[in-house]
Amino acid sequence: MLVNARLPLPKKLRFSLRSILLIMMLTLLLLPLATLYFFRIYENELVRQTELELIAQGATLAASYRQIMRLTNPKSVDYGYVLGYSPLIPGQRRSYMRDETLDPYYTPITPELDLVKPVYAPRPEAIVTPQVADDYARKAGALLTPVIMNTQQVMLAGVRILDMRGIVVAGKEEMGMSLAHVPEVSQALKGYYSSMIRQRISDEPPPPLYSLSRGTHIRVFAAFPIIEGNRLQGVVYLSRTPKNILKHLYLVQDKLYLAAGILLSVAVLLVLFLSSTLSRPIRDLIRQTQQVAEGELPYVQPLKSPVTYELAQLSESFARMSQALAERSDYIRRFASHVSHEFKTPLTSMQGALELLNEHIDSMPPERRQRFLDNLLSDTQRLKNLVNRLLELARADALEPSKQSSQLPELIRSMQNRYHERGLDIEAEALPNVPLAIAPDALEAVLGNLFDNSLHHGASAVRLKAHSGANNTSLILAVHDNGQGISAANRERIFTPFFTTRRNEGGTGLGLEIVASLLKAYNASIHLGTADTGAEFILEFALAA
Repeated sequence: MLVNARLPLPKKLRFSLRSILLIMMLTLLLLPLATLYFFRIYENELVRQTELELIAQGATLAASYRQIMRLTNPKSVDYGYVLGYSPLIPGQRRSYMRDETLDPYYTPITPELDLVKPVYAPRPEAIVTPQVADDYARKAGALLTPVIMNTQQVMLAGVRILDMRGIVVAGKEEMGMSLAHVPEVSQALKGYYSSMIRQRISDEPPPPLYSLSRGTHIRVFAAFPIIEGNRLQGVVYLSRTPKNILKHLYLVQDKLYLAAGILLSVAVLLVLFLSSTLSRPIRDLIRQTQQVAEGELPYVQPLKSPVTYELAQLSESFARMSQALAERSDYIRRFASHVSHEFKTPLTSMQGALELLNEHIDSMPPERRQRFLDNLLSDTQRLKNLVNRLLELARADALEPSKQSSQLPELIRSMQNRYHERGLDIEAEALPNVPLAIAPDALEAVLGNLFDNSLHHGASAVRLKAHSGANNTSLILAVHDNGQGISAANRERIFTPFFTTRRNEGGTGLGLEIVASLLKAYNASIHLGTADTGAEFILEFALAA
């Protein structure tokens, strides 16, 4: 009889195959997204760096402008140019007041641009104005123009110096025109720093790879107010296109190689992770199945580290199937040996009797001849019984369990009258009326075989007791008779096929084997109980849902 080939799986952390594939796909999806996100962050930093450079240039030019305005001594010739007595310095009549008084020492300006904010339209064109730029501002702008030109050669920034009305007084273009209507300039004319990202229209189309960056399509504008004390003297208006990200990455290619190496390492780790979680366990299963096929292993062992639930279930299924096949093969081998032995004994006896009859039938006394014929008839009947029981066992082993359920009290009542006529009283003590997960005909066959065994071993009464099993999910039934009982030497052999103590009376030794096979088909079980007198069998049935 086969046992349930259920092998325990190692209790380790496992993931579902679906989760592993999802993690891998998300990781592969996130890698390019992370790269794009890196590009955006890096580009944003380039914009802020550009604004910071414009702030530094604006502060330097504003300081230079204020210094020129302080040259009020007509006799001074150190700078090659004399402004005269400027009314734009503190204490003079003309003043452009701010609302608050600034710290004379520390007035830091931090970059405030961000690519998340909207990008504005290109800068409005300068307009012609009937107003005339302040004379002192024009003189200061003329002195500052060489400085601006030299600065532009290095910093590549567009620079305009505006007077207190927003009129251009220094720069390469738009001299004498007004930029006061430009929003950032308008804000600076009120004494506040202002910056803005605007669209840039290039004369030449950018290369295809530049589409990864917005830096070629934008320009940073910064308006830096020139303030002396609390008086506005003018505005430094600067603009510059941020560094192209691809060119900048080329300059920091060592770091880029490091990032590429990290991404490559992540990809390799993903491949190794996939190999560890999927390929390796599958290869182990293939190797074990090949060893089983070649006879090197008796059956497949469960994987020690299946990692995923699906591979754990596959491993357990392979192990159960392999062990079941091994047990089935061993069972068939032992069964064939027992069957051949059981058939060989009566056939040998029949062959001997027939040979004697064939040789001595004329000279054999009638009494002896009749004894040989009776033995032939007995052996023939035994073979017939053996064949019938083998057919019953085959049907029990190949039984497909049905969804029917049985009521034990109802079945026992129908069997009591039948066995009472055969001299066996069946006593049942308050059997619970619960549905059992076994078909009525199968339950009747099981109990019928047990009652027949009791009759064959001299029992006159059988007592049935039942109680609930663990967690009230099963019913345990004790069948105890008052017959001859089972000797200690035979207790371990009663479930062995073809073992019987009634061979001379026609016993086949297959009754309990048939009972065990029927019960196994319905997830039930049987084992021998302990009784001082008679024989006791303990049956456990699952309850029907």
